[in-house]
Formats: sequence, structure tokens, C-alpha cells
Amino acid sequence: MAKEFNVPPVVFPSGGNPGPQQRRLPTAPFQPPKSSNPGIPFMSFDVGSAAASTSFSTPQFASTTIGGGGSMGFEDEPPLLEELGINTKQIYQKTISIINPFRVKADLHEDADLSGPFIFLMAFGLFQLLAGKLHFGIILGWVIMASLFLYVVFNMLAGRNGNLDLYRCVSLIGYCMLPIVILSAISLFLPGGLVIKVVTGVFVLWSTRVCTRLVVELSSCGDEHRGLIAYACFLIYMLFSLLVIF
Repeated sequence: MAKEFNVPPVVFPSGGNPGPQQRRLPTAPFQPPKSSNPGIPFMSFDVGSAAASTSFSTPQFASTTIGGGGSMGFEDEPPLLEELGINTKQIYQKTISIINPFRVKADLHEDADLSGPFIFLMAFGLFQLLAGKLHFGIILGWVIMASLFLYVVFNMLAGRNGNLDLYRCVSLIGYCMLPIVILSAISLFLPGGLVIKVVTGVFVLWSTRVCTRLVVELSSCGDEHRGLIAYACFLIYMLFSLLVIF
């Protein structure tokens, strides 16, 4: 026997069976708007108008006023080297004065700096590197020790009247390294043996004479101890010349 199931009646909101007018019709698929530019099918805006509307204007920088006077812009600012305290003209003049050991202008070295010595020390290390010797750390370390040595020796000789500071010692020793730098460049083309030793002696005497004269003329009570100062300078530059020979 078949079982009978009690099915509840279906009640529609309108109170009757849904007619064809109550059925929802399917909506049409999404279609993008037509492009005004036929060359680009999916672009619905004008490229020319967009580029014109998104153009940027040139930024305007406010000028800086100094001390209530006139305004100074970027064009009137000093060069970067001058702001860093590097005077290229002064370095050039000091270098020319070192080249001639018989006409050294001590007044150019009254204003001590470390820019020129740093250039000479890096050049010395570069020439040593071309010779197959990596001496950058040794050179910088020996310059510091040599400056301390000259500073202590001079102030012990001059006593309370000594006015040679450590900063000036580093500057003078660095500038007087120019003959040793030239020696390291020449040694790349010279044969070993007696020739290089004789040339080294000449350049060591050159550096010793220039450094001794600068120390004596720029410091008080230096003329009284010229011989001892010259001996200290000779030991310093003889030590640097050993890096070239060996």
C-alpha cells in the first residue's frame, strides 16, 4: 500500500499562483561604455584631456634671507668644497712651494690644513699599490706616529716657549711628503740596486730640508735647535723611503 503524505499548501505573497507578469526577467550583462578613442578599445576617457589636467607646475623654492639683508638663492650659495673648508687654490700654492726646496714660502703654511696631506698620502699609497705593496694602513699609521714624534721633540727642545701644535705637525709632515710621493712614482721605472738608493737619498734630503725650514720659520725658538729638528725630520722621511726601497 502506498503511503500518503500530508503536503502543506504553498501560499504566494500575491495570494495566487505566480503569473508570467510576476517573473523577473534576467538583466543584460555588463557592457563598458564606448571609448572616445577608437585606437584604445578599453579606455573610456580622452588621453589628451587627462594629460593636460595632470600636468605639474614647476616647484617654487622660497629664498633664504640672511641677516635681514638681501635674499640668497641656490645660485648664490658658495661651492661645496668651500663649505667643507677645502681651498684648492691654497693647496696648489703650498704644493708649488714644496717643489722648490730653496725658495720655500713659509707664510703659505701658516694656515694648516689636512686636505693636501690626505691627497699626497693617498697618492703615495696608490703608487705603492701599483708596485704590488698594500701600505695604506701603514702610511696613515706612520704619519700619526711621526707627527707625535716631531711634536714631542720640538716641545721638549723649546720648553714653555714652544707653539707648535699637533695639527700643524700633521699638516707640515703631510705636505713635505710630496718628494717621497714623487720618489714612489719614479721607482716604478727605475732598476733596483745602487741607482734607487742614490735617488732615494736625494729625495729624503729634499723632504728633510723643506720640513726643517717650515718648522723653524713657523715656530718660535726653532732656529736655536735647527740641527736637532733636521735630524728628527731626516729620521721620519728615511722611514717612509724604506717603504719604497723594500
